[in-house]
Amino acid sequence: MSDRSAADDGTKTTSDLVVERLLEWGVDTCFGICGDQVNGFFEALRTHPRMRFVHVRHEENAALACVGYAKFTGRPAACVATAGPGAVHLLNGLYDARVDGAPVIAITGLSYHDTVGAHFLQDLPSDRLLEHACMFSERVMGPAHAVAATDLAVRSALMNRTPSHLAIPIDVQSFTLDQDTASPKNVPGHLSLAPQPFIVLPPEEQLRRAAEVLNGCERVAICAGAGARGAGDLLEQVADVLGAPIVKAGLGKDCVPDDSPYTTGGMGLIGTRASHEAFENCDGFLVVGSSTPYYEFWPKPGQARGVQIDLNADRIAMRYPVEVGLVGHADAVLERLLPLLRRKEDRSFLERAQDTYRRWWELIGEQAAGSGTPMRPQVVTWELSKALPDGAIVTGDAGTVTAWGGRLRLRKGMQYSFSGTLCTMGSALPYAIGAQLAHPGRPVVAFMGDGALSMGLGELATLAQYDLPVKVVVLRNNSLALEVWEQTALLGNPQMGCELHPVDFTAVARACGLRAFRISEPGEAAAVFAEAMAAEGPCLVEAITDPYEAPFGESLQPTHAQHIAQAFGKGEPAASAMADNLLEPDRVALSPALQQHHDALAQYRR
Repeated sequence: MSDRSAADDGTKTTSDLVVERLLEWGVDTCFGICGDQVNGFFEALRTHPRMRFVHVRHEENAALACVGYAKFTGRPAACVATAGPGAVHLLNGLYDARVDGAPVIAITGLSYHDTVGAHFLQDLPSDRLLEHACMFSERVMGPAHAVAATDLAVRSALMNRTPSHLAIPIDVQSFTLDQDTASPKNVPGHLSLAPQPFIVLPPEEQLRRAAEVLNGCERVAICAGAGARGAGDLLEQVADVLGAPIVKAGLGKDCVPDDSPYTTGGMGLIGTRASHEAFENCDGFLVVGSSTPYYEFWPKPGQARGVQIDLNADRIAMRYPVEVGLVGHADAVLERLLPLLRRKEDRSFLERAQDTYRRWWELIGEQAAGSGTPMRPQVVTWELSKALPDGAIVTGDAGTVTAWGGRLRLRKGMQYSFSGTLCTMGSALPYAIGAQLAHPGRPVVAFMGDGALSMGLGELATLAQYDLPVKVVVLRNNSLALEVWEQTALLGNPQMGCELHPVDFTAVARACGLRAFRISEPGEAAAVFAEAMAAEGPCLVEAITDPYEAPFGESLQPTHAQHIAQAFGKGEPAASAMADNLLEPDRVALSPALQQHHDALAQYRR
């Protein structure tokens, strides 16, 4: 079937015009669910098969799939939902796009144009409902308005790296051009698809000031976030010149490979001791594209002279009192900053960080090798890291699986992202759907916990429906385990409301049409992952893991360890298992916090 003929523009509907304009912009994938108040738009999808429609099982996942698509391409996809509850369901995924900087186009229905606000069925004003999540959110007033509104929506999404939204009343969706009258201000032919690529650079004077600051420091640490993605080679060159370890915020995990000689891995509660040691001892601090909320792990204000690179000027000095702010794209700024930097001959600061990072990886390997049952999550990350195919895309999730995702060892050419700021549970699977459709030739792995997967089990059927070869790896510990550790470590309270009823995810996956595997013994992991990665089509691997393995033992701050001891004293039911895991000798050796509170915790060991 070919697209609707352009010969008779007067017969084109509002929906036809929106779909055709999206296609002209290169937006050719749409995720969503049909419904009575958006069916006019679905007729345009039916008659324009170049727009690939992907039927998901929940509207939130339609928006999240768009985020995954955008994060791994830089280009927007579209999501569509009916009025009322459909639009409301989109909201969380659109907020995920807003806070993590992903361009997305959302389309929703509205009540009839002359019944809006009159308490009719599903009569919610989605244009106003979504306007905080979407930088551009407008009601399409008719066919004469459709192309201009679509252009503005796409341009806003691309320029601002945010979601845009078009709300179309149900009858307006099917109005034709010959039923509408353009206003005198709507001049024929005033629109175009002119591209809008741009590169932002700071003034030369600012670059020289930044170089002076960094050249004047002896021990520089770098924090790289999502804004550093795509600038990895330049980031490593800067790190080499400055003798600086690269510490990665969660959304910057794939900015340089985990086996880079310059990185110390992650930071924050899910980070490494090497990263925090670098922050504690640096006198110079270069922030590249990060506004992580875990800046309490950064150098103390006044400890280090700071330089920050960020595309968003309002992020400069938001987390740290830097002396120089460089507003621009990270790769372009680093390229111009690099020749101004002087090579530091003293490499001891970097070498110490490298040594601590090596010891940390050795600990992870020992924990994986020495695991019994229930299996430690380190077994999964250790063996999955070795099994990941070259060029793999990995999507992470919210929960303790966020910490374990940080322990996946990515090689050059691999990509990784997750809901890093909004922390939406269940996002890994729709992210993976979007990523696989965007990159059909690349291996895609969704790395999830059981709490997260329970929220979106229906999307396993989406994988089967479209034969998307995503590999879903789920850590099953029958617990919202991150909340166990956060309730104890952050508040000093015993766990409450964290237990999950067991779900046999292999049985659910098979019922949805996927191949499924289970790992319950550490010795099974390598062979199962090898078979799963080689399998054609979608499959699921369920790994039975220990809920009380500490996801952040080496990165705890002293107050966290003190709070855990307080929670144990208040009657934490898993205190003995948690204390045994926390006080593993090699872990304690890397953790000043555990050393300081060792005796208070040790009394609860088995």
